[in-house]
Amino acid sequence: MLDTFLPAGVAPAIALLLIAVSFMTSAFTAAFGIGGGVAMLGALAGTVPPAVIIAVHGLVQVGSNVGRTLVQQAHAVWPLVARFTIGSVVGVLIGAWLVVELPERILLGLLGAFILVMAWLPKPRIPGLASSGLVIGGGLSTIITMFVGATGPFVQALLLPLGLEKRQLIATHAACTTIQHLLKVFAFGALGFAFADWLPLIAAMIVSGFAGTMAGTKLLERLPERWFLAAIKAILTIVGIDLIRRAAGY
Repeated sequence: MLDTFLPAGVAPAIALLLIAVSFMTSAFTAAFGIGGGVAMLGALAGTVPPAVIIAVHGLVQVGSNVGRTLVQQAHAVWPLVARFTIGSVVGVLIGAWLVVELPERILLGLLGAFILVMAWLPKPRIPGLASSGLVIGGGLSTIITMFVGATGPFVQALLLPLGLEKRQLIATHAACTTIQHLLKVFAFGALGFAFADWLPLIAAMIVSGFAGTMAGTKLLERLPERWFLAAIKAILTIVGIDLIRRAAGY
C-alpha cells in the first residue's frame, strides 16, 4: 500500500530510511548549523536515481530550513539575509544557464578550498566587506548549489567571520539557505523537473525534519559558545578536505 505513494524505483524500506535520516540530519543542523544537508545528500545519493538527487534534495532542504527559520527567527539578522538574497537571485539565473556546462570537479575543489580558508585563516575587518561579501557569496553559493546540492558549509563560512552569537549564526544561516534552496527548486521546475511523483515522500521527510529541528534547537540552547565554535570549525574542516578529495578524484 505504501508503494502507491512512492516514486518508481523507491522501495518502502528506503522511504522509511530517508524519513529517519531527515529527522537526524535536521536535528544536527539545528544544533550546529551545517552538516545535515551534506549528510542528506549522501543518503539520497545512495538510494535514489542520480538524475533526481539535486532537485529532490533542494525541496527537502526547503522544508527543513523553513522549519528551522520559523523556530529560530527571533535570532536571525535580517539585513544580512537581505544582502545574501540579492546575490542568490542573480546566482540562480546564472546557475540555471550553466547547469550542464561547468565541470563538477572544479566547483568541488574551489568550494573545499574556500571553506578551509574561511574557517582557519584570519579575516581582515574592512568596512563594507560584510555587505559586498554576502552579495557575492550569495551569488556564488547559489550557482554552486545547482551542481553539488549542499552548500551549507559555504554559507556558514561566509557568516562565521561576522562575529555573530551562536543563535544568530544558526538562525541567519537557516534563513539564507531557505531562500537559496527555494530559488533552486523554482529553477529546476522551470527546467522541467517533475516534482509531483516525489511530493508524498518529500512531505513525510519535511515533517520528520521539523521534529528533528525542534530536538536540535534544544541542544543548541544548552551548548556552550566555545564548544559550538570549535564544533563548527571541525565540521567545516572535514567537509572542506572531503570536497578537495572528491575534486582530486579519490
